[in-house]
Amino acid sequence: MDRALALLMLLAERGRLSVTEAGRELGVAPSTAHRLLSTMCQRGFAAQGDKRLYLPGPALLQLRTIEMPALPDRIRPYLQKLFDAVGETVHLMVRIDAEVLFADGIEGVQTLRVGLRVGARMPAWRTSGGKAMLADLTPEEVDALLAGGPAAARGEKIPDPAALRRELEAVRRDRLGCNFDESEPGVTAVGASIGVIDGNHAALVVALPTARVGSVGLDAVAAELLRVCREAARDLAGPAQ
Repeated sequence: MDRALALLMLLAERGRLSVTEAGRELGVAPSTAHRLLSTMCQRGFAAQGDKRLYLPGPALLQLRTIEMPALPDRIRPYLQKLFDAVGETVHLMVRIDAEVLFADGIEGVQTLRVGLRVGARMPAWRTSGGKAMLADLTPEEVDALLAGGPAAARGEKIPDPAALRRELEAVRRDRLGCNFDESEPGVTAVGASIGVIDGNHAALVVALPTARVGSVGLDAVAAELLRVCREAARDLAGPAQ
């Protein structure tokens, strides 16, 4: 029962779920996750969509206490466009106070690639997309946010606050946040803010193995990221809040 309820929550939060993602989140074999999702489909709580993805079923949608997030669906075309342009793992991030949630993603197909982080939460200042969204705020707002956020409550401190302030000034100028092995060793990422969409402060991120940065060309990746984010912001976003 606990596993089935966890899957319901995941579907409610993400709007789509693969068997692989379900197994990873529950810590079970894909075959077990598949059986659970099949049972949920039979009861109307899930439905199988395209590309072997499971979507919320009519029974789940009728639960008034659960609101389905529209953001991943609205951003998905831009996420796909970014993936098609760069061929690397891409994520949609949403800022929740001083943390970021990896709300959606498309994994690269290279042998050496960065895996999906959908559902994970991290301190905003340790991620490229988090830095891009923090840079949308004033320095005073950033200081107040980081001083009282969840990471601070857990005792997780910024190594060099002064360096972060200088970095955010550069991000405000260039519209691009960078992460060189900060969130995970061996991973380089660039992120750009889209702005606020339906009350959600969002950013798109491209992540790739640090070992391949030289051969890929980070400037070209960043240019495509900024292009897609400008298009998404023009079509969907309002001012940052």
